[in-house]
Amino acid sequence: MSDHDLFGREKEVTVLDALVAGLPEEGQALVVRGAPGIGKSALLARATRQAERSGFSVLSASGVEAETHLPFAGLYQLTRTMLDRVPRLPPVQAEALLGAFGMAAPPPAGQPPQLFLIALATLDLLSEAAGRAPVLLVVDDAQWLDSPTLDVLAFMARRLGAEPLGMLFGVRDGHPTSLDTLGLRELRLPPLTPGDAGALLDAVEPGLDPPLRHRVLDAAAGNPLAVIELPAALRRRGAAAAALTSSAVPLTARLEQTFASRLSDLPTDTRSVLLVAASDDEGALGEVLAAASVLAGSDVAPDSVSPAVELGLVTVDEYRIRFCHPLVRSAVLQSASLTERLTAHGALAAVLDGHPDRQIWHRAAASGRRDESVAAELDRTAARAEERGAPAVALAALERSIALGELPSHTAKRLLKAAGLALELGRADQASALLHRVAPLKLDVLERAQTVLLREGLETDVSNNIPRLRLLIATAEEAADAGDPGLALRLLRTAARRCWWSDPGRAMRERVVAAAERLPVPELHPELVFVLAGAAPLERGATVIERFERLESEGGYDALAAATLGTAATMMGGYDHAAGFLRHAAAGLRAQGRLWLLAQTLVSLSFVSAHTVDWESGLPSVAEAARLAEENAQPRWLTGALIAKAQLSAVRGELETARAAIERAERGVIAVANPSNLAYVQITRGLIALAAGRHAEAFGCVWRVFDPADPAHHPYLQFIAIPVLAEAAVREEDRTAARAALSRLDGASAATTARLIRTNLSVAHALLADDEDAEAAFRAALGLDLSRDPFTRARLLLAHGTWLRRRRRVMESRAPLRIARECFASLGAEPWHERAGQELRSAGERGDQSSPADWDLLTPQELQIAQLAATGLSNREIGQQLYLSHRTIGAHLYRIYPKLGITSRGQLRERLRLDD
Repeated sequence: MSDHDLFGREKEVTVLDALVAGLPEEGQALVVRGAPGIGKSALLARATRQAERSGFSVLSASGVEAETHLPFAGLYQLTRTMLDRVPRLPPVQAEALLGAFGMAAPPPAGQPPQLFLIALATLDLLSEAAGRAPVLLVVDDAQWLDSPTLDVLAFMARRLGAEPLGMLFGVRDGHPTSLDTLGLRELRLPPLTPGDAGALLDAVEPGLDPPLRHRVLDAAAGNPLAVIELPAALRRRGAAAAALTSSAVPLTARLEQTFASRLSDLPTDTRSVLLVAASDDEGALGEVLAAASVLAGSDVAPDSVSPAVELGLVTVDEYRIRFCHPLVRSAVLQSASLTERLTAHGALAAVLDGHPDRQIWHRAAASGRRDESVAAELDRTAARAEERGAPAVALAALERSIALGELPSHTAKRLLKAAGLALELGRADQASALLHRVAPLKLDVLERAQTVLLREGLETDVSNNIPRLRLLIATAEEAADAGDPGLALRLLRTAARRCWWSDPGRAMRERVVAAAERLPVPELHPELVFVLAGAAPLERGATVIERFERLESEGGYDALAAATLGTAATMMGGYDHAAGFLRHAAAGLRAQGRLWLLAQTLVSLSFVSAHTVDWESGLPSVAEAARLAEENAQPRWLTGALIAKAQLSAVRGELETARAAIERAERGVIAVANPSNLAYVQITRGLIALAAGRHAEAFGCVWRVFDPADPAHHPYLQFIAIPVLAEAAVREEDRTAARAALSRLDGASAATTARLIRTNLSVAHALLADDEDAEAAFRAALGLDLSRDPFTRARLLLAHGTWLRRRRRVMESRAPLRIARECFASLGAEPWHERAGQELRSAGERGDQSSPADWDLLTPQELQIAQLAATGLSNREIGQQLYLSHRTIGAHLYRIYPKLGITSRGQLRERLRLDD
């Protein structure tokens, strides 16, 4: 492409040149955005030439509107020249990437799609190439890439920095993509100024008559492509030329007309080739000529393309035919009749044997009427797309199948499957519209049950809804009677979650439990344990704990089961069991690439870590959970990660960080209604206020969890909140209210053996006891096994020591206060450490002068990487766990070593051992 295409783009050229020049030092991504013909492709082409002159590897792809339904078609374009290097990747990554391209078997039945493994494999593949020379990815018309490819590119764009890897995207205005949510730097192209447009016109059409020159510049409105293409079209007289200057016709349409005006004089075979190429998703010259021959009814020779090349409509080599601009493709399609377009798709379908997915899409496009055989093929295409980690493509195939299907008996199944995929993709409006179409259909029992379950996924009101619970229970019983206990259990799990969010009363909760226990499933089935834990966390607490212990002893559960069990354990106060299940789940989910569920699991693990003040587990879990939740567009779980971050920050005394996190979390709670998160927000606000020494404010925040009239009221999180409420209850009226709440919790929890609940109640009794009962209450609480709750134990010792000192038992007070101070120091709980020091000074003993550990200098992600490196994992192995490239891991370690005053992995292991 000639440099005159870049008139008036000096600033934009400078930006692109800087990006290319900086690649050896820093990876960057940039979106070049603008209207059709505004010069995006010209700028990307110039950056490509600049990179190639610098010795960089350039990988390019261009989105094609007809290609959006082919999973990973764009990714194949980008990486096809590097596929010989795929076998050097770790086997699980190589299999995932080749499987995405249909070059290896898909995952076994029951295993999840591996989008994130595919993305990590691509990142590692390009990272290896970048180790030899910087790599620049150039993607034009990115708005028309298939959805899975865009997801992979978004994954990589978030992980640039240490990699000498650049990414340039050309995106047309008015076409939202998944790249828009990344906050990537944008270069928006405005129209050329009148002076620059005139200079461009003089360069391409010197000596143009002044009246015609004025008409061109006026009609082009600063669009470079229009400046170049309109002169020849405007030389023609008549209505066609007048339409090209009409302000009533959008510029894009005028440009299409400009290109279309060149088509009428082309030979018939040339027009056939162009129509087939415009309808094709590959542009392979051989298949285009073969399909054009079918269309023409006789052999079409390769030289039939030449007239279109001479007119500047296409370029061609021995492999591929390409349109010089997407608007040329649009013009070809717009100028053809409906019958001609259908026939072109039919001709392509006839020559695509060996390419079943592409063939069926063209068969579907050629279908002018309903055709059940085509619909059935589209169903199979959807299944293959889902197996390959492309649910958006599967959804598109199902929607086309629904439109073409002839049998009403299949329509409901297709609609329900499509609605499930839409929910999985977070497209609630689309899922709702699909379910609305299901409503008037005649459904069997299991289809009705699936509909109820899917509608529950759309439900935003999780308040106490007795009719909804009754429907879930009745539907589950019908599904069980119809022979699908698994579906019944999923319905009851949803009901149990509703019971946990908002207590519907014991009778209704027992109905959920009874329905679940009647199902023919093993009593250790994770979903059944979840139902018991969610619907009756206190009444069935002892039963659930006993099953946790058996499951821990027997083992054999997979990552998905472990995630379910870990969540169940946190719901009913079994934090000591939750940690093991959640760690097992996180490891398995990483290996499987199930980062969506991994984010949820890490949030639960973060809450457990916050309770035990386990920085080494909690801080990395919080940081990773937040990053993954943002990447996966999971606002509820991002809110959970922010709450856990606020809790950990409050305990560390980082109050500004804690307040910022909880304020952002509260905005998320308002946006995504969730009573448990609202309760956690108030508990955390109370903890922050306690850390700041504002007890009355802390009590007011936490009391909202106990007030039935408050939106933050939560019947089960009160057991998490009660120690904070008790510690905050300094005023006598607050202590009276807290004692009444504690008495209610004592009665409600009689049947549970959950250690956390028993501990929290005992601690609250000690903190709220009258003077005559306090000694025995403190002794009882301190007699519990608190080895796994060091922060709780230290707070209890601080309260005991304070009570003793204020009763003038100064000598006795020093021992518990000293132990509390040392424990707070080891935990890094600075506000409570300072408080214990003040109490000790009041008891006549000097406080210690502790300094922060070197580990505190690390960011949460650096801490996580340091921990993994200390276990002996290589950079590549760490990268596989954290879904980062090994080069990024190396860059982190380069920053970690100086912070810790070390120079090697061996020293890292020794430092970790000594500090532990």
